[in-house]
Amino acid sequence: QVQLVESGGGLVQPGESLRLSCAVSESIATIETMGWYRQAPGKQRESVAVCTKGGSSVFAYFNYGDRVKGRFTFSIDNAKNAGHLEMRSLQAEDTAVYYCTVHTTSGYVYWGQGTQVTVSS
Repeated sequence: QVQLVESGGGLVQPGESLRLSCAVSESIATIETMGWYRQAPGKQRESVAVCTKGGSSVFAYFNYGDRVKGRFTFSIDNAKNAGHLEMRSLQAEDTAVYYCTVHTTSGYVYWGQGTQVTVSS
């Protein structure tokens, strides 16, 4: 069973930045797709950033939600079996619980417990 631990959430003011991290308990080599989703109170969970290998041996394809394009950057640290989400120019609308998720090469899906991001002045 793969375990995911998110970190880096917190309270920031509008316009500031945060970096979320997702530590994966197994080698990134066993992961096919990794992504970040978020859920704000009273709203459905939405995709923030997803990356997939798509048949490659590395994460080659990145896709961002329309509301975060140009502000958020998803990166993979293969050496540390982790993914990072750099979030810049944060806005109140970015307030949500952010979840990390992975799809393994064997077809299983795992979710982390989530980390709260609050953007408020």
